[in-house]
Amino acid sequence: MHCIVASDYEDMSRKAADMITKQIQMKPACRLGLATGSTPLGTYANLVADYQRGAISFADVTTFNLDEYRGLDGTHQQSYRYFMNKHLFDLVDIDKNRTHVPDGSNDDAHAVCINYEQDIDATGGIDLQLLGIGHNGHIGFNEPNDAFPVLTHLVDLTQSTITANSRLFDSTEEVPRQAYTMGIGTIMKARKVLLIASGADKARIIADAVAGPVTPQVPASILQLHPHATVLIDKEAAALIADSPVAAH
Repeated sequence: MHCIVASDYEDMSRKAADMITKQIQMKPACRLGLATGSTPLGTYANLVADYQRGAISFADVTTFNLDEYRGLDGTHQQSYRYFMNKHLFDLVDIDKNRTHVPDGSNDDAHAVCINYEQDIDATGGIDLQLLGIGHNGHIGFNEPNDAFPVLTHLVDLTQSTITANSRLFDSTEEVPRQAYTMGIGTIMKARKVLLIASGADKARIIADAVAGPVTPQVPASILQLHPHATVLIDKEAAALIADSPVAAH
């Protein structure tokens, strides 16, 4: 695991976009794994800017999102399909047929999960997977557990995740209680992984994830075992690992 400390959120976002832009330039038909939430917004804005200035094209890129709420279709404003359309897909030259998000409107969990794994495998796998991290260490919606889930699966969201995500809904009651998510095994099969985090409120979990024991109680800690994992964080998120040998400035 390689850890890079950026000066602030803007610097982190620019550096993350640079890594993704480089991936697209090296392999125009690459497969990207994408994340949602507030953290990657700056990264996506920079990628849109890179596209607008002609540095990259998404014409041959294929994408797979980490997760989607069960019970929300792609037109719902809090669905992750809607998020991706708004912040990236509608703003670049990507072929929407090449963009994949788990089908939240489909209640057949077995079919959704099996089909998603098959779609990823059929493309040859993910070249670069972008991740955020929850305050409890979740990546995707892989919550703390007794074991690392392997494949795409249906998950019951923890109360802490529901509460954290309720800021995006009119009320906590409206937050879906389940979601489809790539499994830890699916994430770990990506050739490269890039985890981004910012803010003092992420400092504790970043320390646990990058410098603590590998445990399913901190799902992100599994990235310590990935051969090409980069953790890109700002100074505030790095506060508890500032003197650690894993941190590079």
